[in-house]
Amino acid sequence: MAEEITYADFDRVDIRVGTVVEASPFPEARKPAFKLVIDFGPDIGMKKSSAQITVHYTPERLIGRQVLGVVNFPPRQIGPFRSEVLTLGFADENGAIVLAAVEQPVPNGQKMM
Repeated sequence: MAEEITYADFDRVDIRVGTVVEASPFPEARKPAFKLVIDFGPDIGMKKSSAQITVHYTPERLIGRQVLGVVNFPPRQIGPFRSEVLTLGFADENGAIVLAAVEQPVPNGQKMM
């Protein structure tokens, strides 16, 4: 377990829900990944993310899916791609990433509470 934090620490991490509107292979990445474009609603807009989720997902299966992402990390250059959002997930028993998601549809841009 990580060290204990305060609610104020947690509140600084801006986790939002968004809908994947584009997904494509990212062959230039060192580890297998997809390039995603995620709609985080009118206040945040469209953001790009590189996600290592190729074991359990295909680009076609990702389109229209709501995902969770940290939107207030600085962008990260991954090869020729600028990733603006950290898409959240958990490792399965083999280390492959399974996306964190909401159980019911919610408006894009909603902040995790």
